[in-house]
Amino acid sequence: MSAPEHRTATGAPRRRHGGGRGKGRGERLMVPEAEFTSYYGRPIIKPPVWKVPDVPAYLYLGGLAGVSAPLAALADLTGRPGLRRLGRIAAAGGATASVGFLVHDLGRPTRFLHMLRVLKVTSPLSVGSWILAPFGALSGATAAAEVLGVTPRLARASGLAAGALGPALTTYTAVLVADTAVPAWHEGFRELPFVFAGSALASGGGAGLLAPGDVTPARRVAVAGAALELAATAVLERRIGFAAKAYRTGRAGTVLRAARAGTVAGALGALASGFLRGRRGRALGAVSGLLLNAASAATRYGVFEAGMASARDPEYTVRPQRERLEARRSG
Repeated sequence: MSAPEHRTATGAPRRRHGGGRGKGRGERLMVPEAEFTSYYGRPIIKPPVWKVPDVPAYLYLGGLAGVSAPLAALADLTGRPGLRRLGRIAAAGGATASVGFLVHDLGRPTRFLHMLRVLKVTSPLSVGSWILAPFGALSGATAAAEVLGVTPRLARASGLAAGALGPALTTYTAVLVADTAVPAWHEGFRELPFVFAGSALASGGGAGLLAPGDVTPARRVAVAGAALELAATAVLERRIGFAAKAYRTGRAGTVLRAARAGTVAGALGALASGFLRGRRGRALGAVSGLLLNAASAATRYGVFEAGMASARDPEYTVRPQRERLEARRSG
């Protein structure tokens, strides 16, 4: 009689260490590898009902606006009127469009207004709504004053206030998606705020490269943001284990690889534009800025798609749980 087969907590058969014909050769699997399925093929968790392109556009535009406002405030304080004007308009336009996409995803404008009835500090969506609403009002008033050429002192005050809210606007959406049961988002809760911040800096700085005159601060912001985004993405994919598969395969993997290539090319172009004079430098800076914004939008869509793919596949929910359970038992 052969020795009974023992199985681990993950369902894999253990090797026998006794003698007999199997000595030195290990054991042959008696059953096929387990497949991660659920009842009737349904997901274990319910995927978010967020729509495309509404939510990816909302994530991208919020980051663009959140960086453009403080960049415009800095340009106002340092005497760079071209960068100030473009930054104020980009902040107001990004915030307005971001609210529009969010309202369209919610279905009715009143649902966004209802979120402002109460401030719940334990809810990222509630806190984010209270960041987005005053930011949109302040940046809109600042842009209107800039375009009309009136009340420069009030425009400076409102621009500074919008700039103070900008950093929170760039990262609260990362907290919003990570504070869910979606595996690819939740597992990366430490790195996603840095990914979103870097992506926002790259897009806001890239938009500033389109401004006339001195755009040195925008160039520095764009390059620093690109470096932060690439580094944070690399750390995320290395740390979160199996969930990183969602960022490397399928549609999300294709989009994120293209986004990384665009970010690298845009950052290198932005750096090179600082060494060129005249029209060539401005043209290269403008192309690099557009490329950085396209890459930033692709990054947000890739992260969104990775989360949705991990929510639909039961393996992303079951396998990490089994690995953690086995680690606790062996420890």
